[in-house]
Amino acid sequence: MDGSIAHWNLPPGCAESTAVRHEGHKAVRITMIGGGYVGLVSGACFAEFGTDVTVMETDATKLAALREGRMPIYEPGLEKLVAENVRAGRLTFTGDLKTALEGTEAVFIAVGTPTRRGDGHADLTYVFAAAEQVAKALTGYATIVTKSTVPVGTGRRIAEIVRAARPDLEFDVASNPEFLREGNAIGDFMRPDRVVIGAESERAREVLRRLYRPLYLIEAPIVFTGIETAELTKYAANAFLAMKVTFINEMADLCEKVGADVHDVARGIGLDGRIGRKFLHPGPGYGGSCFPKDTLALVRTAQDYGAPSRLVEATVAVNDARKSSMAMRVIAACGGSVRGKKIAVLGLTFKPETDDMRDAPSLSIVSRLIGDGATVRAYDPEGMEQARPLLPAGVEYCRDTMEAVTGADALLLITEWNEFRALSPTKLREAMNGNVMVDLRNVYDPAAMRGAGFVYYGVGRG
Repeated sequence: MDGSIAHWNLPPGCAESTAVRHEGHKAVRITMIGGGYVGLVSGACFAEFGTDVTVMETDATKLAALREGRMPIYEPGLEKLVAENVRAGRLTFTGDLKTALEGTEAVFIAVGTPTRRGDGHADLTYVFAAAEQVAKALTGYATIVTKSTVPVGTGRRIAEIVRAARPDLEFDVASNPEFLREGNAIGDFMRPDRVVIGAESERAREVLRRLYRPLYLIEAPIVFTGIETAELTKYAANAFLAMKVTFINEMADLCEKVGADVHDVARGIGLDGRIGRKFLHPGPGYGGSCFPKDTLALVRTAQDYGAPSRLVEATVAVNDARKSSMAMRVIAACGGSVRGKKIAVLGLTFKPETDDMRDAPSLSIVSRLIGDGATVRAYDPEGMEQARPLLPAGVEYCRDTMEAVTGADALLLITEWNEFRALSPTKLREAMNGNVMVDLRNVYDPAAMRGAGFVYYGVGRG
């Protein structure tokens, strides 16, 4: 079934439901190893499908928070979804692996795979440790599924680890990469563009087919492949999207030189069905938990296998340089120096609707401004606590937008939270001492900002 796509037709007159139960079919009981972003969102969504889910979390602080209904991450709708399924008895949390594995048919490994220091490869320490511990604790057959983003060959290595730890154990290994966008993860899980399953036995395919049966009703494409294909698909998807972001950022730079408007360019090419309009928004470079580490890991994997990906290598290099250069835009806008100046920064997270600060452009931008002698007053709706240990000690964190901009010499917008879109240009200008605005997301209308008295700088607007 490698490469095959399964579709299930919605019966006439049936409405879509996000909480479809396995009526007439045996439900799958699963275990999710890891209560982080991927594990918690996936576990809660599977529970909403009617699956009995146990989330295994070894971090005592995080486990206690989950049991008390406190989410360790910010994701719209997640707290409510978790609470409802805990109350219904479909979702439980434990720190005991033996308890977590009782009666399970599928064990999802959803632990972190950060970039390994020194060489850029994905660090699989937690994945392999989880595989060995699961193997030793299982009492019967289970499909061991990698939900974490892992490089090609990881599934084979997991199978070797399990066989070495438990030669007597009957098991299968499968790959089921996630395609969740932070800020829209629940919607992505419930109404996915596709589900990719890498499995090589009919038994494993059947377990996962039953698990995803609720998606039959919305005709979600289920792509069955080999394990290596599924592993590579996740990296290829993220690398391609990262290239689109980087491409439009380079076009934005060219637009500034020739007097063109990057938004018109993006619309003009995005209406071509072969290109598409998504991920053609200029800005300060991509960040977050996926694109930076996944593009780098793909580069290293391709090099190791003697098939280097020059396009992805260039994407990584250009994006890194772009984040570093954004601070220079602010410094230039302030007349060549920010020493002694107060800079109001709106938005710190790598994107809106998340508290994730991993590889956020704000890290390099704010650090450079502080290093060059500026006073930075920052506000972000969700990310300030996560930002504190990552940004220089001199950053002042504010309660709201107006506190941040009051008395500022310049205003810098880094993350396009919705609440920033509705700000009054006149009120912003009146609260500030200076009149410089650097809008790295092109949120504001240049004419309106200039009409309010700002010297406005956008990205790629000629």
